Amino acid sequence: MDKRVAVTVLVAAALVLGFDWKNCGPPDAPAVLKTLTMSPDPISIPGDLTASASGSTAVELGAPLSLNVTLEKEVAGFWVKVPCLDEVGSCHYKDACDILSQLIPPGQDCPEPLHTYGLPCHCPFKAGSYTLPQSIFYLPNIDLPYWLTNGDYRVQGVLGSQGKELGCLKVTLSIHSD
Repeated sequence: MDKRVAVTVLVAAALVLGFDWKNCGPPDAPAVLKTLTMSPDPISIPGDLTASASGSTAVELGAPLSLNVTLEKEVAGFWVKVPCLDEVGSCHYKDACDILSQLIPPGQDCPEPLHTYGLPCHCPFKAGSYTLPQSIFYLPNIDLPYWLTNGDYRVQGVLGSQGKELGCLKVTLSIHSD
């Protein structure tokens, strides 16, 4: 059965190449991503993405759940921090749970394939392990801000609660748009 879901991605008609990730928190961080695989490489947008993932949290992740995002673009051999403009870029989000509730209103079923696999999409996320088996997502064509187009990028996201870091993830990728 072909399970597809539209995923909001900040990329217009483009190719995403060299996607890589790693945890950047301490070895005993409560929230960690254990596996993440995506194909094809390069990823075409619009187009289909096949992905699987697993992760765990040793603590319940509930509101308020802060998220600090640092986005950097390589310019002439130097990494330059992209400022937060219209909630995109290097931004501090006071409560990621609130953002999830805006995207998927409480009481509404989680989108596929999360629903099929019993994966939550709202806070609180109970302590435990979570696994998304290999699934197909459709990535739609979405307009990019002019300053977020062709180039090499690094993104770091730090999840926190009550002043404590719960997890950290670093992603690197290249975007080549039409």
